[in-house]
Amino acid sequence: FVPDGAPPGMVAVGAANGAFGLGVCLRHGFEAGAAAASDSGRSGTAGSAPVADDEAFSLTPLWHIPGKGKAFVDQQHDVTASDVELAQREGFESVEHLKRYTTLGMATDQGKTSNIAGLAIMAAVTGKSIPETGTTIYRPPYVPVAIGAFAGHHRDETFHATRLTPSHHWAAEQGAVFVDTGLWKRAQWYPRAGEKDWLESVTREVKAVRGGVGFCDVSTLGKIDVHGPDAGVFLDRVYINSFSNLAVGKARYGLMLREDGIVYDDGTTSRLAEDHYFLTTTTAKAGLVMQHLEFCRQVLFPELDVQLSSVSDQWAQFSIAGPKTRDLLREIVDPAEDLSNEGFPFMGAREVALRGGIKARLFRISFSGEMAFEISVPARYGEALVRNLMIAGKSLGVTPYGTEALGVM
Repeated sequence: FVPDGAPPGMVAVGAANGAFGLGVCLRHGFEAGAAAASDSGRSGTAGSAPVADDEAFSLTPLWHIPGKGKAFVDQQHDVTASDVELAQREGFESVEHLKRYTTLGMATDQGKTSNIAGLAIMAAVTGKSIPETGTTIYRPPYVPVAIGAFAGHHRDETFHATRLTPSHHWAAEQGAVFVDTGLWKRAQWYPRAGEKDWLESVTREVKAVRGGVGFCDVSTLGKIDVHGPDAGVFLDRVYINSFSNLAVGKARYGLMLREDGIVYDDGTTSRLAEDHYFLTTTTAKAGLVMQHLEFCRQVLFPELDVQLSSVSDQWAQFSIAGPKTRDLLREIVDPAEDLSNEGFPFMGAREVALRGGIKARLFRISFSGEMAFEISVPARYGEALVRNLMIAGKSLGVTPYGTEALGVM
Protein backbone atom coordinates (compact mmCIF):
# COMPACT_ATOMS: atom_id res chain seq x y z
CA PHE A 1 0.00 0.00 0.00
CA VAL A 2 1.77 3.11 -1.24
CA PRO A 3 0.40 6.55 -2.13
CA ASP A 4 -0.80 6.74 -5.71
CA GLY A 5 -1.28 10.50 -5.55
CA ALA A 6 -0.66 13.39 -3.21
CA PRO A 7 -1.76 17.01 -2.85
CA PRO A 8 0.44 19.61 -4.54
CA GLY A 9 3.62 20.18 -2.58
CA MET A 10 3.55 16.80 -0.80
CA VAL A 11 5.98 13.99 -1.67
CA ALA A 12 6.14 10.63 0.09
CA VAL A 13 9.59 9.08 0.44
CA GLY A 14 11.19 6.24 2.32
CA ALA A 15 9.06 3.63 4.03
CA ALA A 16 5.90 5.70 3.38
CA ASN A 17 6.54 5.12 -0.32
CA GLY A 18 7.51 1.45 0.00
CA ALA A 19 11.32 1.93 0.19
CA PHE A 20 12.88 0.28 3.26
CA GLY A 21 16.59 0.12 2.49
CA LEU A 22 18.73 2.80 4.15
CA GLY A 23 20.53 3.70 0.93
CA VAL A 24 17.41 4.16 -1.16
CA CYS A 25 15.68 6.08 1.64
CA LEU A 26 18.60 8.54 1.88
CA ARG A 27 18.77 8.95 -1.88
CA HIS A 28 15.01 9.53 -2.29
CA GLY A 29 14.95 11.89 0.68
CA PHE A 30 17.83 13.95 -0.70
CA GLU A 31 16.19 14.21 -4.12
CA ALA A 32 12.83 15.23 -2.68
CA GLY A 33 14.45 17.82 -0.42
CA ALA A 34 16.45 19.35 -3.25
CA ALA A 35 13.33 19.52 -5.42
CA ALA A 36 11.34 21.18 -2.63
CA ALA A 37 14.08 23.81 -2.13
CA SER A 38 14.15 24.52 -5.85
CA ASP A 39 10.35 24.77 -6.03
CA SER A 40 10.37 27.31 -3.21
CA GLY A 41 12.72 29.58 -5.16
CA ARG A 42 16.00 28.68 -3.48
CA SER A 43 19.12 28.65 -5.64
CA GLY A 44 22.51 27.05 -5.20
CA THR A 45 23.69 23.51 -4.79
CA ALA A 46 22.40 20.95 -2.35
CA GLY A 47 25.68 19.09 -2.24
CA SER A 48 25.99 15.36 -2.56
CA ALA A 49 23.50 12.82 -1.34
CA PRO A 50 24.52 10.65 1.61
CA VAL A 51 25.56 7.17 0.59
CA ALA A 52 24.71 3.95 2.41
CA ASP A 53 24.18 0.32 1.61
CA ASP A 54 20.71 -1.16 1.33
CA GLU A 55 20.55 -3.81 3.99
CA ALA A 56 18.59 -6.95 3.31
CA PHE A 57 15.01 -6.97 4.56
CA SER A 58 11.84 -8.97 4.15
CA LEU A 59 8.19 -8.03 4.60
CA THR A 60 5.48 -10.56 5.25
CA PRO A 61 1.90 -9.32 5.65
CA LEU A 62 0.24 -10.51 8.85
CA TRP A 63 -3.52 -10.13 8.66
CA HIS A 64 -4.73 -12.96 10.86
CA ILE A 65 -3.21 -15.21 13.51
CA PRO A 66 -5.18 -18.47 13.57
CA GLY A 67 -6.40 -19.56 16.96
CA LYS A 68 -9.24 -21.23 18.84
CA GLY A 69 -11.08 -18.07 19.85
CA LYS A 70 -12.93 -15.53 17.77
CA ALA A 71 -10.80 -13.10 15.77
CA PHE A 72 -12.77 -9.89 15.30
CA VAL A 73 -12.14 -8.02 12.07
CA ASP A 74 -14.85 -5.34 12.32
CA GLN A 75 -15.07 -4.24 15.94
CA GLN A 76 -18.21 -2.17 15.38
CA HIS A 77 -20.32 -4.84 13.68
CA ASP A 78 -18.70 -7.84 15.39
CA VAL A 79 -17.59 -9.39 12.09
CA THR A 80 -15.03 -12.16 12.67
CA ALA A 81 -12.43 -13.85 10.45
CA SER A 82 -14.61 -16.97 10.40
CA ASP A 83 -17.49 -14.85 9.04
CA VAL A 84 -15.31 -13.82 6.09
CA GLU A 85 -14.28 -17.45 5.50
CA LEU A 86 -17.93 -18.56 5.69
CA ALA A 87 -18.89 -15.94 3.11
CA GLN A 88 -16.30 -17.43 0.72
CA ARG A 89 -17.65 -20.95 1.29
CA GLU A 90 -21.19 -19.70 0.66
CA GLY A 91 -20.09 -18.19 -2.65
CA PHE A 92 -20.05 -14.53 -1.62
CA GLU A 93 -16.55 -13.89 -2.97
CA SER A 94 -17.24 -10.50 -4.56
CA VAL A 95 -16.20 -7.79 -2.15
CA GLU A 96 -19.57 -6.08 -2.47
CA HIS A 97 -21.34 -9.37 -1.68
CA LEU A 98 -18.94 -9.96 1.22
CA LYS A 99 -19.78 -6.53 2.57
CA ARG A 100 -23.53 -7.12 2.48
CA TYR A 101 -23.39 -10.72 3.68
CA THR A 102 -21.26 -9.98 6.74
CA THR A 103 -21.89 -6.19 7.17
CA LEU A 104 -18.10 -5.77 7.08
CA GLY A 105 -17.30 -2.06 6.78
CA MET A 106 -20.92 -0.91 7.07
CA ALA A 107 -20.61 0.73 10.50
CA THR A 108 -19.97 4.40 11.21
CA ASP A 109 -16.28 4.16 10.20
CA GLN A 110 -17.28 2.83 6.75
CA GLY A 111 -14.57 0.17 6.95
CA LYS A 112 -11.64 2.45 7.69
CA THR A 113 -10.60 0.27 10.65
CA SER A 114 -11.57 -3.13 9.22
CA ASN A 115 -11.76 -3.35 5.44
CA ILE A 116 -8.07 -3.93 4.72
CA ALA A 117 -7.86 -6.87 7.11
CA GLY A 118 -11.19 -8.28 5.92
CA LEU A 119 -10.30 -8.06 2.23
CA ALA A 120 -6.84 -9.54 2.92
CA ILE A 121 -8.43 -12.54 4.64
CA MET A 122 -10.79 -13.00 1.67
CA ALA A 123 -7.80 -12.77 -0.68
CA ALA A 124 -5.97 -15.46 1.32
CA VAL A 125 -8.88 -17.94 1.35
CA THR A 126 -9.51 -17.44 -2.38
CA GLY A 127 -5.84 -17.61 -3.32
CA LYS A 128 -5.86 -14.20 -4.96
CA SER A 129 -3.91 -10.99 -4.38
CA ILE A 130 -5.55 -8.04 -2.69
CA PRO A 131 -5.70 -6.02 -5.96
CA GLU A 132 -7.36 -9.00 -7.64
CA THR A 133 -9.85 -9.27 -4.78
CA GLY A 134 -10.72 -5.58 -5.06
CA THR A 135 -12.07 -2.98 -2.67
CA THR A 136 -15.58 -1.88 -1.84
CA ILE A 137 -17.12 1.45 -2.79
CA TYR A 138 -16.83 3.92 0.06
CA ARG A 139 -19.40 6.48 1.01
CA PRO A 140 -18.14 10.03 1.50
CA PRO A 141 -16.50 11.55 3.39
CA TYR A 142 -13.47 9.52 2.35
CA VAL A 143 -11.28 11.16 4.98
CA PRO A 144 -12.28 12.35 8.46
CA VAL A 145 -14.12 15.65 8.45
CA ALA A 146 -14.68 17.77 11.56
CA ILE A 147 -18.34 18.20 12.52
CA GLY A 148 -17.69 21.95 12.57
CA ALA A 149 -17.15 21.87 8.81
CA PHE A 150 -20.75 20.75 8.41
CA ALA A 151 -22.26 22.84 11.21
CA GLY A 152 -20.56 26.11 10.30
CA HIS A 153 -19.47 28.88 12.65
CA HIS A 154 -20.78 28.54 16.20
CA ARG A 155 -21.30 32.24 16.80
CA ASP A 156 -23.68 35.12 16.12
CA GLU A 157 -26.63 34.07 13.92
CA THR A 158 -25.25 30.55 13.53
CA PHE A 159 -24.87 30.01 17.28
CA HIS A 160 -28.38 28.62 17.69
CA ALA A 161 -31.49 27.78 15.76
CA THR A 162 -33.78 30.63 14.72
CA ARG A 163 -37.57 30.51 14.96
CA LEU A 164 -39.77 32.80 12.88
CA THR A 165 -43.28 33.96 13.73
CA PRO A 166 -46.09 33.41 11.21
CA SER A 167 -45.96 37.10 10.24
CA HIS A 168 -42.16 37.32 10.03
CA HIS A 169 -41.84 37.55 6.25
CA TRP A 170 -44.61 40.14 6.07
CA ALA A 171 -42.94 42.16 8.86
CA ALA A 172 -39.61 41.98 7.01
CA GLU A 173 -41.34 43.42 3.95
CA GLN A 174 -42.45 46.36 6.11
CA GLY A 175 -38.85 47.02 7.17
CA ALA A 176 -39.34 45.85 10.77
CA VAL A 177 -36.36 45.87 13.11
CA PHE A 178 -36.15 42.47 14.81
CA VAL A 179 -34.93 41.48 18.25
CA ASP A 180 -33.88 38.04 19.46
CA THR A 181 -36.29 36.74 22.09
CA GLY A 182 -34.94 33.35 22.99
CA LEU A 183 -34.84 31.54 19.66
CA TRP A 184 -37.53 33.79 18.19
CA LYS A 185 -37.15 36.81 15.94
CA ARG A 186 -39.75 39.37 17.02
CA ALA A 187 -40.55 42.72 15.40
CA GLN A 188 -39.25 45.42 17.77
CA TRP A 189 -40.57 48.41 15.85
CA TYR A 190 -41.56 49.38 12.31
CA PRO A 191 -39.57 52.42 11.15
CA ARG A 192 -41.00 54.69 8.46
CA ALA A 193 -39.26 57.00 6.05
CA GLY A 194 -38.19 60.25 7.69
CA GLU A 195 -38.09 58.90 11.26
CA LYS A 196 -34.74 59.69 12.83
CA ASP A 197 -34.50 56.99 15.49
CA TRP A 198 -36.29 54.10 17.19
CA LEU A 199 -37.99 56.37 19.74
CA GLU A 200 -39.75 58.33 17.03
CA SER A 201 -41.05 55.09 15.49
CA VAL A 202 -42.18 53.68 18.82
CA THR A 203 -43.88 56.93 19.82
CA ARG A 204 -45.82 56.95 16.56
CA GLU A 205 -46.93 53.34 17.09
CA VAL A 206 -48.08 54.00 20.66
CA LYS A 207 -50.09 57.09 19.67
CA ALA A 208 -51.65 55.24 16.72
CA VAL A 209 -52.85 52.41 18.98
CA ARG A 210 -54.13 54.68 21.75
CA GLY A 211 -55.97 56.85 19.27
CA GLY A 212 -57.11 54.20 16.78
CA VAL A 213 -56.13 50.58 16.34
CA GLY A 214 -53.00 48.51 15.92
CA PHE A 215 -51.89 44.91 16.13
CA CYS A 216 -48.88 42.98 17.39
CA ASP A 217 -47.79 39.39 16.73
CA VAL A 218 -47.81 37.51 20.05
CA SER A 219 -47.47 34.03 18.55
CA THR A 220 -44.28 33.42 20.50
CA LEU A 221 -46.22 32.94 23.73
CA GLY A 222 -46.27 29.34 24.87
CA LYS A 223 -49.62 27.61 24.34
CA ILE A 224 -50.77 24.43 26.07
CA ASP A 225 -54.04 22.56 25.72
CA VAL A 226 -55.19 20.87 28.95
CA HIS A 227 -57.84 18.18 28.52
CA GLY A 228 -59.62 15.77 30.84
CA PRO A 229 -62.24 15.59 33.59
CA ASP A 230 -59.64 16.60 36.20
CA ALA A 231 -58.17 19.47 34.17
CA GLY A 232 -59.59 22.15 36.50
CA VAL A 233 -58.33 20.42 39.65
CA PHE A 234 -54.91 20.00 38.07
CA LEU A 235 -54.67 23.72 37.28
CA ASP A 236 -55.82 24.57 40.82
CA ARG A 237 -52.72 22.78 42.08
CA VAL A 238 -50.16 24.44 39.82
CA TYR A 239 -51.48 28.04 40.04
CA ILE A 240 -52.00 30.13 43.16
CA ASN A 241 -55.59 30.86 42.08
CA SER A 242 -58.37 28.43 41.23
CA PHE A 243 -59.52 27.48 37.74
CA SER A 244 -61.96 24.67 38.47
CA ASN A 245 -64.64 27.30 39.13
CA LEU A 246 -63.87 29.28 35.94
CA ALA A 247 -66.92 29.46 33.70
CA VAL A 248 -66.78 28.07 30.19
CA GLY A 249 -66.12 30.94 27.79
CA LYS A 250 -64.08 32.95 30.28
CA ALA A 251 -60.37 33.60 30.79
CA ARG A 252 -58.41 34.24 33.98
CA TYR A 253 -54.92 35.43 34.79
CA GLY A 254 -52.83 32.85 36.67
CA LEU A 255 -49.58 32.89 38.61
CA MET A 256 -47.72 29.58 38.55
CA LEU A 257 -45.52 28.42 41.42
CA ARG A 258 -42.83 25.82 41.69
CA GLU A 259 -42.98 23.07 44.33
CA ASP A 260 -41.08 25.31 46.76
CA GLY A 261 -43.54 28.19 46.34
CA ILE A 262 -41.27 30.36 44.17
CA VAL A 263 -42.99 32.15 41.27
CA TYR A 264 -42.30 30.18 38.07
CA ASP A 265 -44.41 31.74 35.31
CA ASP A 266 -47.63 33.58 34.56
CA GLY A 267 -50.19 33.92 31.82
CA THR A 268 -53.87 33.67 31.01
CA THR A 269 -55.89 30.46 30.98
CA SER A 270 -59.20 30.16 29.13
CA ARG A 271 -61.87 27.53 29.60
CA LEU A 272 -63.17 26.49 26.20
CA ALA A 273 -65.23 23.51 27.41
CA GLU A 274 -65.97 21.68 30.66
CA ASP A 275 -62.92 19.47 30.15
CA HIS A 276 -60.77 21.74 27.97
CA TYR A 277 -58.55 24.63 29.07
CA PHE A 278 -56.17 26.65 26.91
CA LEU A 279 -53.31 28.28 28.81
CA THR A 280 -50.55 30.63 27.67
CA THR A 281 -47.05 30.99 29.08
CA THR A 282 -44.31 33.53 28.68
CA THR A 283 -42.16 33.21 25.56
CA ALA A 284 -39.01 32.31 27.46
CA LYS A 285 -40.63 29.64 29.64
CA ALA A 286 -42.79 27.88 27.03
CA GLY A 287 -40.76 24.68 26.98
CA LEU A 288 -39.91 24.72 30.68
CA VAL A 289 -43.53 25.21 31.75
CA MET A 290 -44.59 22.26 29.58
CA GLN A 291 -41.85 20.19 31.21
CA HIS A 292 -42.93 21.34 34.68
CA LEU A 293 -46.59 20.53 34.02
CA GLU A 294 -45.70 17.07 32.71
CA PHE A 295 -43.68 16.47 35.89
CA CYS A 296 -46.65 17.53 38.00
CA ARG A 297 -49.01 15.33 35.97
CA GLN A 298 -46.84 12.21 35.93
CA VAL A 299 -45.03 12.40 39.28
CA LEU A 300 -46.91 14.64 41.72
CA PHE A 301 -50.53 14.01 40.71
CA PRO A 302 -50.65 10.73 38.75
CA GLU A 303 -54.14 10.04 40.03
CA LEU A 304 -55.63 12.92 38.02
CA ASP A 305 -57.19 12.18 34.64
CA VAL A 306 -55.65 14.97 32.58
CA GLN A 307 -53.69 15.23 29.32
CA LEU A 308 -51.38 18.00 28.09
CA SER A 309 -50.54 19.03 24.54
CA SER A 310 -48.02 21.69 23.54
CA VAL A 311 -49.68 23.69 20.74
CA SER A 312 -47.34 26.69 20.65
CA ASP A 313 -46.55 26.19 16.96
CA GLN A 314 -50.11 25.26 16.06
CA TRP A 315 -51.62 28.73 16.50
CA ALA A 316 -50.74 32.18 15.15
CA GLN A 317 -51.88 34.77 17.67
CA PHE A 318 -52.22 38.54 17.33
CA SER A 319 -53.14 41.21 19.83
CA ILE A 320 -55.44 43.85 18.32
CA ALA A 321 -55.61 46.93 20.54
CA GLY A 322 -57.07 50.43 20.61
CA PRO A 323 -60.50 52.10 20.73
CA LYS A 324 -61.28 51.00 17.15
CA THR A 325 -60.50 47.33 17.81
CA ARG A 326 -64.11 46.18 17.41
CA ASP A 327 -64.44 48.12 14.16
CA LEU A 328 -61.48 46.23 12.74
CA LEU A 329 -62.64 42.86 14.03
CA ARG A 330 -66.07 43.31 12.49
CA GLU A 331 -64.35 43.53 9.08
CA ILE A 332 -62.83 40.05 9.41
CA VAL A 333 -65.17 38.20 11.80
CA ASP A 334 -68.45 36.66 10.63
CA PRO A 335 -71.24 39.24 11.09
CA ALA A 336 -73.25 36.72 13.13
CA GLU A 337 -70.70 36.96 15.95
CA ASP A 338 -71.67 39.38 18.74
CA LEU A 339 -68.58 41.45 19.61
CA SER A 340 -70.39 44.01 21.76
CA ASN A 341 -69.38 44.57 25.37
CA GLU A 342 -72.44 42.63 26.47
CA GLY A 343 -71.97 39.81 23.97
CA PHE A 344 -68.23 39.56 24.47
CA PRO A 345 -67.29 41.05 27.86
CA PHE A 346 -63.83 41.55 29.34
CA MET A 347 -61.99 38.22 29.88
CA GLY A 348 -64.34 36.46 27.47
CA ALA A 349 -62.93 33.59 25.40
CA ARG A 350 -64.58 31.50 22.72
CA GLU A 351 -64.29 30.08 19.24
CA VAL A 352 -65.56 32.31 16.44
CA ALA A 353 -65.91 32.05 12.68
CA LEU A 354 -64.07 34.41 10.38
CA ARG A 355 -65.41 35.58 7.06
CA GLY A 356 -64.82 32.65 4.74
CA GLY A 357 -65.60 30.06 7.41
CA ILE A 358 -62.19 29.71 9.04
CA LYS A 359 -62.44 28.90 12.75
CA ALA A 360 -60.52 31.10 15.15
CA ARG A 361 -60.22 31.62 18.90
CA LEU A 362 -60.98 35.09 20.23
CA PHE A 363 -59.99 36.34 23.67
CA ARG A 364 -61.04 39.65 25.26
CA ILE A 365 -57.74 40.18 27.07
CA SER A 366 -55.14 42.92 26.96
CA PHE A 367 -51.48 43.17 27.84
CA SER A 368 -51.11 46.68 26.51
CA GLY A 369 -53.65 48.25 28.84
CA GLU A 370 -55.83 49.39 25.93
CA MET A 371 -59.19 47.95 24.89
CA ALA A 372 -58.02 44.86 23.09
CA PHE A 373 -58.69 41.35 21.82
CA GLU A 374 -56.30 38.54 21.02
CA ILE A 375 -57.17 36.38 18.03
CA SER A 376 -55.72 32.96 17.24
CA VAL A 377 -55.90 31.19 13.89
CA PRO A 378 -54.21 28.00 12.70
CA ALA A 379 -50.56 28.88 12.06
CA ARG A 380 -50.83 28.30 8.31
CA TYR A 381 -53.29 31.21 8.13
CA GLY A 382 -51.12 33.58 10.20
CA GLU A 383 -49.58 35.53 7.32
CA ALA A 384 -52.90 35.70 5.48
CA LEU A 385 -54.56 37.11 8.60
CA VAL A 386 -52.00 39.88 9.07
CA ARG A 387 -52.27 40.92 5.42
CA ASN A 388 -56.07 40.98 5.68
CA LEU A 389 -55.88 43.06 8.86
CA MET A 390 -53.93 45.68 6.93
CA ILE A 391 -56.48 45.66 4.08
CA ALA A 392 -59.54 45.68 6.35
CA GLY A 393 -58.09 48.35 8.62
CA LYS A 394 -56.79 50.75 5.99
CA SER A 395 -59.68 53.19 6.48
CA LEU A 396 -59.18 52.94 10.26
CA GLY A 397 -55.48 53.79 10.07
CA VAL A 398 -54.44 50.40 11.41
CA THR A 399 -50.81 50.35 12.55
CA PRO A 400 -48.58 47.34 13.25
CA TYR A 401 -46.56 47.80 16.41
CA GLY A 402 -43.62 45.94 17.89
CA THR A 403 -42.45 44.80 21.29
CA GLU A 404 -41.08 48.24 22.25
CA ALA A 405 -44.46 49.92 21.83
CA LEU A 406 -46.07 46.98 23.62
CA GLY A 407 -43.77 47.59 26.57
CA VAL A 408 -44.48 51.31 26.59
CA MET A 409 -48.23 50.72 26.71
